[in-house]
Amino acid sequence: MEEALVRATIPQDLVKVLGVESRPSSKAAAFTQAFLKNSIQHHARYDLKSMLTHKAVILGYTRPKKDKSKRKSKKAKGLNARQKRAMKIFQIKPEHQRYKLFLPLHNLWTQYVIDLCSGLKPTSNPQFVQQKLLKADFHGAIITVVRSKCSSYVGTTGIIVQEFKHVFKIITKEDKLKVIPKRNSVFAVEINGFVSHIYGSKFEQRASERSAKKFKVRGTIDL
Repeated sequence: MEEALVRATIPQDLVKVLGVESRPSSKAAAFTQAFLKNSIQHHARYDLKSMLTHKAVILGYTRPKKDKSKRKSKKAKGLNARQKRAMKIFQIKPEHQRYKLFLPLHNLWTQYVIDLCSGLKPTSNPQFVQQKLLKADFHGAIITVVRSKCSSYVGTTGIIVQEFKHVFKIITKEDKLKVIPKRNSVFAVEINGFVSHIYGSKFEQRASERSAKKFKVRGTIDL
């Protein structure tokens, strides 16, 4: 609607019908200002000057990014291989290198293997037992070296007290700690009269890694 029509005077024929009458522009402007002043409430919180004087105005907000380095620092960090060697964590003290001290561990291991193989019986399938032993934990087992490229190891018998990726540490009945390499050696394990031969080359893994590995059946391993 054009401004001229808004400011135009009301025709005389409509004055009586509408019950209103036109007024001069000066009076109309004064009436409009007075009406707006009374209709609009000026609250203190909408006062721009007051807002700028007593309050901080936030023009924009973004979430601070989380510091990932702090999150990582909260996690407990384990010792590395060098620190473990320096602290001699894997070394057995001489006063603890006694065969009788590890006999209870052997008894626990025997029961563990029997449960793992669903009970060792004369009718047990040797291949089934062999597959179970390949994935078993050997801490506490009594093993005997029956074949080896190094003839000095042959006939050595003892309880496994530590198993590493490439070697067995055993305690003999003479209370001597010996390190037997797995590679190029064949070991005999006896459980309640059941004798099983294992090839050390298949055991060149940690016990935790070996338990999840699938082994392939092989004929022979040259020594």
